[in-house]
Amino acid sequence: MKGVYKTKPRNAIIKFLKENADTRFTARDILNAVKVDGEELDRSTIYRNIERLCREGKLVKYKETDVNATCYQYTEAHGSCHSHMHAQCSGCGKIFHLDNELVEEATSKIKSEYGIDIDYGKTIIVCQCKECKE
Repeated sequence: MKGVYKTKPRNAIIKFLKENADTRFTARDILNAVKVDGEELDRSTIYRNIERLCREGKLVKYKETDVNATCYQYTEAHGSCHSHMHAQCSGCGKIFHLDNELVEEATSKIKSEYGIDIDYGKTIIVCQCKECKE
């Protein structure tokens, strides 16, 4: 595998991802938000970096039914997001990582009751966070 170049655009993209780690975003969100030396990044630069970060396991890629685009979430700080369930606020888009005994107990009961296995990497519980309720 080729080495990873630490370019200004890559650094700017990663900075955006870290600042928005608890929110879903699209490639267009990155395109609209990230600038290097006052200039917008090229779309191909964004997609190339997104794909590399997905391969490196730093981004999770998923499709939501209410968004007509592929969504991403930065996961480096949370380890593997395929090993726990997520909840997402329908108001602000914040993502919560649910890895506790309560979720494990619920998924175990779902499996025994319905005979289905839950794919944590693709499962998002839609909720409303405390801040959006207020």
